[in-house]
Amino acid sequence: MNKTTIVAFLVILSNPLFAQPLTPAINAIESQWAQLYYAQNHTGQKAGYPLLLNKTGKLLEKHPQSAELMIWHAIITSTNAAFEGPFSALSSIDRAKSQLEQAIQINPHAMDGAAFVALGTLYYMTPGWPISFGDHHKAEHLLKKALTINPQSIDANYFYADYLLTHEQPTEASKYLKRALAATSRPEQAFADEQLKLEARSALNTTEQTVMESSQYTFFSLFFSAKNSY
Repeated sequence: MNKTTIVAFLVILSNPLFAQPLTPAINAIESQWAQLYYAQNHTGQKAGYPLLLNKTGKLLEKHPQSAELMIWHAIITSTNAAFEGPFSALSSIDRAKSQLEQAIQINPHAMDGAAFVALGTLYYMTPGWPISFGDHHKAEHLLKKALTINPQSIDANYFYADYLLTHEQPTEASKYLKRALAATSRPEQAFADEQLKLEARSALNTTEQTVMESSQYTFFSLFFSAKNSY
């Protein structure tokens, strides 16, 4: 699974003006995206992402101040970048970044802070200067901001844990993976949430094994060091 992309985010619309007409449409976009993403069928993804991107773009034209639609348009844009050439992909990631920043300006709490999760993830998964804008310090700040907005978010906890794993902090990462697993799945988006929980469970199993092996290595190193000192 290509991890330059962003996995499913909570859809809780906080703007009452758009909540009623857009909630079903955004739920449908998320469901279609999740079905494409988790199927891991590259042929289907390559054909399906542009269609979904076009659909979301048309909705966004009608509702240009919808932070939720901006977030999803950015998510699909970054996901589709995996099927583009290197230069086109970098351009797409830049557009996704700008759109997420705009969404934060409109409503930082949209989708329980999902724009911060998506943007933070882009910052730590994207190459740094001079290739692109990747920055691990900014990534950490954004992911922590998402956790401040919603400490129970499956997405925020999972991706902050993934960030910690890239920085070789498995013990701390385990704490956030467990929080992701303990979070309540949304009835209307159970498939996306349960798929992400499967990834969290797999990551937790690997992480716990790594921690255990590291502890054993440390113990035996100390044991043999002490033995050799006699």
